[in-house]
Amino acid sequence: MARSANLGFPRIGAHRELKTALEAHWKGGLSEDGLAAQGAALRARHWQAQRDAGIAVIPSNDFSFYDHMLDMTALLGAVPPRFGAVKGRVSLAQCFAMARGTADAPAMEMTKWFDTNYHYIVPELHEGQVFGLSSLKPVDEYLEAKALGIETRPVLVGPLTWLVLGKAKDRGLDPLSLLPRILPVYAEMLRRLAQAGAEWVQMDEPVLVTDLTSAQRDALARAYAALGAVGPKLLVASYFGALDDNLDLALSLPVAGLHVDLVRAPGQIDALLARNGGKTLSLGLIDGRNVWRADLARALAVARRAAAVLGPDRIQIAPSCSLLHVPVDLDSESGLDGALKSWLAFAVQKLAEVAALARALDGGDVAAALHASDAALASRRSSPRIHDPRVKARAAAVTDADLSRRSPHALRRKAQAAVLDLPAFPATTIGSFPQTPALRRARADHRKGTLPDADYEAFLKAETEACIRRQEGLGLDLLVHGEFERNDMVEYFGEHLSGFAFTRFGWVQSYGSRCVKPPLIFGDVSRPGPMTVGWSSFAQSLTDRPVKGMLTGPVTILQWSFVRDDQPRQQTCRQIALAIRDEVADLEAAGLRARCAIPDSGYPCGLICDSLPA
Repeated sequence: MARSANLGFPRIGAHRELKTALEAHWKGGLSEDGLAAQGAALRARHWQAQRDAGIAVIPSNDFSFYDHMLDMTALLGAVPPRFGAVKGRVSLAQCFAMARGTADAPAMEMTKWFDTNYHYIVPELHEGQVFGLSSLKPVDEYLEAKALGIETRPVLVGPLTWLVLGKAKDRGLDPLSLLPRILPVYAEMLRRLAQAGAEWVQMDEPVLVTDLTSAQRDALARAYAALGAVGPKLLVASYFGALDDNLDLALSLPVAGLHVDLVRAPGQIDALLARNGGKTLSLGLIDGRNVWRADLARALAVARRAAAVLGPDRIQIAPSCSLLHVPVDLDSESGLDGALKSWLAFAVQKLAEVAALARALDGGDVAAALHASDAALASRRSSPRIHDPRVKARAAAVTDADLSRRSPHALRRKAQAAVLDLPAFPATTIGSFPQTPALRRARADHRKGTLPDADYEAFLKAETEACIRRQEGLGLDLLVHGEFERNDMVEYFGEHLSGFAFTRFGWVQSYGSRCVKPPLIFGDVSRPGPMTVGWSSFAQSLTDRPVKGMLTGPVTILQWSFVRDDQPRQQTCRQIALAIRDEVADLEAAGLRARCAIPDSGYPCGLICDSLPA
C-alpha cells in the first residue's frame, strides 16, 4: 500500500499560540514549566490533526520553541563559549540566549533558510570544537507522541546541511573537517531513537538541491556510509528544487528512502524512476511553499506512474517540503469570499490532499476530492478577477529598450545634483521610524472603529510632523516622512494594488515568535490610484529640505507574498514593477524624490526613472 506522509507541520498554532506563550515567558509572565506545557499541548493538537487528516507517517521533532537549526546545534553541544559551558544538557534558557542574546553575549547570526522567508540561527564552527550529545529532544518528543498512541517519524537536520549552513569562525577552517566529530553524536541519537522504538528517521538534507563541491559530495557519502546501518531506517529528504547533478549521489546513499520535491522540479521524476535502486521514494506532490489548491488529477497521474514502476508499497505521498512555510488552517478564514477561498489550501487542507492521493493509489474512492479540485481549478482559470487584459497587454508591450537606461550615469548624477543641491556626503535615513506603542494602539483602535477616521488622520499627521522636526534637529539633509500610516512594508502596498487579497489568520513563522501574514497575489496586478503621494506630499509641505518618497520594490513585494502559481513569477513581478513605476511618476510630478526599498534598489531614482514606459 502507498502511504501518506508529512515532513513537518507549522509550529505556531492556528492563532499564534506559540508566539503568545513565548513572549509571555520572555517577559516573565509564564514559567519555563508553563511554556513547556503550552508546547506539549500544541504538539498533541498538531499530531492529532495530522492523524485526523489521514496521514500515516507523521513527523515528530519538527516542533521548536525557536528554530530547528538551533535545536540541532543544541543537540550537538555546539554552544558558543560566550553562552556558558554545556553541563550535560543544553537548557532552554541557553537556547533562547543563543537566539536572542543577553546583556553580556551578542546573539548568534540569523539568516534566511534557503529562498524562504523563514530565518534560522547560523551554527558557529571553530577549530578543535568539541561535540557531544547535549539534548534528547528528538527522543522525548517521539515518546511523547507514542504515549498519545501516535507513531511518528522523528526529523533531524542532516549532518551535511548543518555543516554547510554553518559559519567558520576561525580563518582557514573547513567546516567539513568537523564531520568526523559530529557523526558519533548523530549515531548515538539514532541508536537512542531505535531503542525508543522509532522504525524510521527523516534526515533533512536540503543542500542536496544546491551545487555541491566534490568535497561536499564525498562528505555526504561518508556521512551516510557511517549512519545508514546504525539503527532506524533513514529517509533522506531533499526539497526546494531538483537534485540535478546530485541525483546519482542521492540514489547511491545507503539509506532506505529518499524524498524529492516534484513541485519545484517535476521533471526529475523520469530519472528517479529509471535509476531508483530499491529505495522507498517519497513523492513531494503537494506544494509546501504556497497556498494554492493542488491539481489532484495531475498529481495522481504522476503518483500512479511511479507506483506502476516501483510498486505502491515503495511509494509515499507527501508535501514538497515541511508545511512550516504555510498557514495552519483555511477553515479559520471566515472573511474570504467563497470563490477565492475555494482556490486555497493551508496546512490542514494540504494534508487532506496528500491523504486523498494515497487513498486513490490504493483504490479508494476519491471522486469527490478530484471533482472539487477540478471545479476549483476551472473557476480560477476563468475568473475575471484574475485576468485583466489591459494589464497583460501593458506588460507584454515592454521591450528590451524599455529595460535600459536612456542616459549614462554621469549625466543622471549631474541632473540629480542640480535639483537636490545636496552636500557631497548627505546625511539621511532609510525610511520608516519606529512603530511606537502609541501608534500601534491608535492603529488597533482605528481598525476596531473606536478611533474615527478624522482623529486617526490627525494623529498620523502629528507623528509625521514630529518625525520631520526630529530629522531637521539632527541635521539630516535628505528626509523621510516616517511611514506611520503603513502597517507593513509589503502589506501596505498590497492593500492599494489590485490582484491582492489578505487573510486574517494566514500567519507563518519568520523566526522565534516573529510571525508574518503574507498577502495573496491571486490576479493580475495594477495600481488603481496613488498609494503614497498624499503622505509624502504632506511631509514635503512641512520642510524646505528634500523629502524622499519611500517605495517597497517589486522583487521584495513578490518574495514576501504568496504568489499566484498559474503564470511565471517573472510576469507577476513585471506587473508589480509597472505599478510601482506609475507611483514613481506621480511622486516626481508632485516634486518628490522616490526611493525603492532595498534589496531591489540602492539608488535614489528621482528624475531618472526612465526604465519602463508609463
